[in-house]
Amino acid sequence: MLYAVIGTDNPNSLQQRLATRPDHLARLNELKAAGRLILAGPFPTIDSDDPGPAGFSGSLIVAEFESLAAAQQWADADPYVKAGVYSHVAVKPFKKVLP
Repeated sequence: MLYAVIGTDNPNSLQQRLATRPDHLARLNELKAAGRLILAGPFPTIDSDDPGPAGFSGSLIVAEFESLAAAQQWADADPYVKAGVYSHVAVKPFKKVLP
């Protein structure tokens, strides 16, 4: 089943985000290689693809996992969690309708 992983950034965490990004992307690429990643990306804090120093307010990942527990376990092990980028991570079942 698909699950949405919604991470909310801590205030002023841009530097931790940038430093940890390679490890975060490596885990996402593992999901992609396994054919389980549907989409992933950050939420810019301003209306721009490149928010610069304004940074990001969080991230959205939609991927396939065996269960809600497995999705939560994967999310809890994210490098952004360990580095203190995310203040909160919500994991919810997701039903893709379109496209």
